[in-house]
Amino acid sequence: MTQSIRIHGFPLSGHSHRVELFASLAGIAHEVITVDLAAGAHKAEPFLSLNPAGQVPVIQDGSTVIADSNAILVYLARKYAPAYLPTDPVLEAEVQMFLTLAAGEIAFGPAAARLINVFNAPLDAEFCKATAAKVFAKLDAHMADREFLVGDAPTIADVAIYSYTAHAPEGGISLEPYPNLRRLLTNIEALKGFKPMPATAVGLAA
Repeated sequence: MTQSIRIHGFPLSGHSHRVELFASLAGIAHEVITVDLAAGAHKAEPFLSLNPAGQVPVIQDGSTVIADSNAILVYLARKYAPAYLPTDPVLEAEVQMFLTLAAGEIAFGPAAARLINVFNAPLDAEFCKATAAKVFAKLDAHMADREFLVGDAPTIADVAIYSYTAHAPEGGISLEPYPNLRRLLTNIEALKGFKPMPATAVGLAA
């Protein structure tokens, strides 16, 4: 019987959500442990013993502790759900490209715009929106003749970009101009085991 992993995260964190989403999609037994970010629990013990960087998410898989959401996705796919990480060199490289996109343009674009609206983060809203428009246009063009980002089946690439893309309206960024990207989100949401991230009302009217 597969041992249940422990996911330390925060409900409104897209980084945390992508790990919970993947565990749910892949049927990996897991327990979610909420870290009280408002109270600073991520900057104090015992959390800092798990991740000295003081950031969620972190997973515990027996004696193995891994931080960084994309690193966690790679680990979980390799160990528990290999179909989500292709072994073909070209396809695997494409997956890694989208993981980099998730950690770069998506993090600095739609994710950061959401931080401004939802958490009052002191960031440059215009820069975030311009970055979001650029990356969403790129993804929309990529999705013109396909159902998922890489190959013909879902991979951790789709999981990595989903949360902050789907919740871009909370940062005041509309997804209406990107029909192919919206189709990708719909395809992900139709997968067995899909788990949504809680929505906030902030920005949804924008």
